[in-house]
Amino acid sequence: MALRALYDVPAPAKLNLFLHVVGRRADGYHLLQSVFVPIDWADTLHFERRDDARLRRHDLGPPLPVDDLCLRAAALLQRDSGTAFGADISVDKRVPWGAGLGGGSSDAATTLLALNRLWGLHWSRERLLALAPRLGADVAFFVGGRAAFVEGIGERLTPIDLPPMRFVVVKPTATVSTPAVFASERLVRDTEPVILSGFLARLAAGGASPFGRNDLQPVAEAQCAEVREAGQWLAARFGHSRMTGSGSAVFARIDTVALPEATGAADDVLDTLPAGWTGRRCRSLPTHPLEGWAD
Repeated sequence: MALRALYDVPAPAKLNLFLHVVGRRADGYHLLQSVFVPIDWADTLHFERRDDARLRRHDLGPPLPVDDLCLRAAALLQRDSGTAFGADISVDKRVPWGAGLGGGSSDAATTLLALNRLWGLHWSRERLLALAPRLGADVAFFVGGRAAFVEGIGERLTPIDLPPMRFVVVKPTATVSTPAVFASERLVRDTEPVILSGFLARLAAGGASPFGRNDLQPVAEAQCAEVREAGQWLAARFGHSRMTGSGSAVFARIDTVALPEATGAADDVLDTLPAGWTGRRCRSLPTHPLEGWAD
């Protein structure tokens, strides 16, 4: 029997454990190296099939832009597949936007995976991955379903196995403009490329010092003082911090360091967040919750 609806479909956020800018293409796109890991901070989407080919989005939380990525993903899949179906898409937005957590890209990937099933298309993951670059650089990662070493402009993914990790993630009130960060003359664009084995060796060795850096962070901090303040706030409590993506969220890995006795558990630390900031204690996910939906 054909599906009529899919409810409570997750769209998890991600963290960039490091992010290096290693070059720039002739067309202006920046060449990156990073490790993306999915975390258990997620939006929840609900999908109901329509037989009139219309696509409608319903916001269950904060209002989203009229033409957000999940509607664009639905329209792209509908057009390329030639299906006569449409969908009502309800979005319970929990992952903050403008944070570098990939929330919009994850919503788009979840939309592709869910509508592929709801509409009975039976497309392979590889076929869905071919749509991802037309929606945004991070969408391919979320369709891919695994933690990954990411290269190119975000389209070259090498799935990797990572140990379970815990983080505290903090999003200050301000947001950061990704185009403005990449356009800055202050951005370092010639970081020496790394080898995946070097990252994995550092990870296996343990210790609180994270691998590499985020090349976008100095630019984001210069453009937005709250990014710097959030990083300092986390570092004062956990000994280190790093911005994810193009910001403004920052994170600290907490399974490799002891919390200072004065601050207690991570949840207690988050109770002291400055007004207007958002924070969560998160765990890495071994795989995307929808990993098997296109296999």
